[in-house]
Amino acid sequence: MADAPERQSGLPAEIGDSPTILILGSFPSVQALREGQYYRHRQNQFWRIMHDLAGIPLDLPYHERIALLQEQGIALWNIIHSCVREGSMDHRISRPKLADLPGLLERHPTIRHIALNGRKADDLLKRGFPEIVERYDLRRLPSTSPAYAQMHYDEKLAAWSVVRDWIAER
Repeated sequence: MADAPERQSGLPAEIGDSPTILILGSFPSVQALREGQYYRHRQNQFWRIMHDLAGIPLDLPYHERIALLQEQGIALWNIIHSCVREGSMDHRISRPKLADLPGLLERHPTIRHIALNGRKADDLLKRGFPEIVERYDLRRLPSTSPAYAQMHYDEKLAAWSVVRDWIAER
C-alpha cells in the first residue's frame, strides 16, 4: 500500500507596503511550493497576463517581478493555508485548512479589491468567509492554470483586464 500524501503548507503572502489588490489563488502547484514562487509552472498564464496588463517583464527574476507587482499595489496569496494533495490539481485537494484571510485584510486595510484566480478559490472564500463577500469588490476570474484549457488566452486576458482598471484607480 502506498503512503498517503502528507499535509502541505502553502507559500507566505507577497504583500508589499500598501496593497489595494489581492490576487487570491487556491493552493500552489508542486513546482511553486518546491521553488517558493507563486505561479512557477511554465505553462501557467499568470505572469503572461501580468505582463500584458501591468507591464511586468517576463524575463526578470522572480523577486523583481514581485517587487513590480507590489509597486502597483498588487499582493499575492492563497485561500488555502495547508491541505493534503497528491500532485498539483485542485480537485485532488482534501482536508483544506483556510488561510487567515480576515486577519490579513485587517492588517492591510488598503486592500479594496480581491481577484479570485479560479473557481476553487472563489468557492472556498464564499463558503469560509461570507462576511468578506459583502465588504470587498470580489471578482472570480478564469484560472491561469494550465489545467484550465477550456478558455483561450485572449478570453482570459479580457476577463483579467479588471486588474488593469483597479491599478488605474490607485
